[in-house]
Order: sequence, then structure tokens, then C-alpha cells
Amino acid sequence: MSDDRAYIKSGRNTIIHKEKKLDLVIVNGESHPKIQVTVNGLIPFKDELPRNRREAKERYLEVVNIGSADIFGEVKRLLFIQSLDGREYKVDYSKVGTKLFVRIHQESYM
Repeated sequence: MSDDRAYIKSGRNTIIHKEKKLDLVIVNGESHPKIQVTVNGLIPFKDELPRNRREAKERYLEVVNIGSADIFGEVKRLLFIQSLDGREYKVDYSKVGTKLFVRIHQESYM
């Protein structure tokens, strides 16, 4: 993985946001909602996905497709995201639509 990415992958299901200038857009298969990782935490991503990396950079985004071969190679049911706000979030895709879908897993992991 090249160093120009705005994130680091860790273990089998953790993404670590590392670049303040770019928000991450987490894509986990076609059927799951997309999540935007900002410097202030996680929010739903409602916009249309950028068509390519250049368009994403122009919008200060980086798309992270969890199922792609260079990330985890499969759609995940459980994902952990370490955000620049000092929290680790647990994203449970089996609980989409409930308050347990995204929740703080750990405060101040840094």
C-alpha cells in the first residue's frame, strides 16, 4: 500500500484515519450505507461517490472500498474505525438502522 493514502489498515477489520485534509468515505459492499470519516467523527455519506481518485481529491475525500483486494478483500460485518477525534468507532453492519449500527468503542485510543 502506498504512503499517499489518508488511512492505514490494521489487522483484519480496522481502518485508521491519518490525514486531516481528507475525509474517508467507507464503502462496504453495495447494500450497506456509506460512512464519512471526518476529523470530528463519523457521519452518514449521502452524496454521490466520486467517479475516480482525482475527483475524490478535488472534493477532499478518499474512498475506501472495504471489499477491494487491496483493503480487506471482502465485505465486512464488523468494522473498527479510529478517527482523528481520538475515538475508535465500532460499525456493526448487521445493525444498520438501529442506534447500535455505529457507536464509540473506545475513547482516547491514542
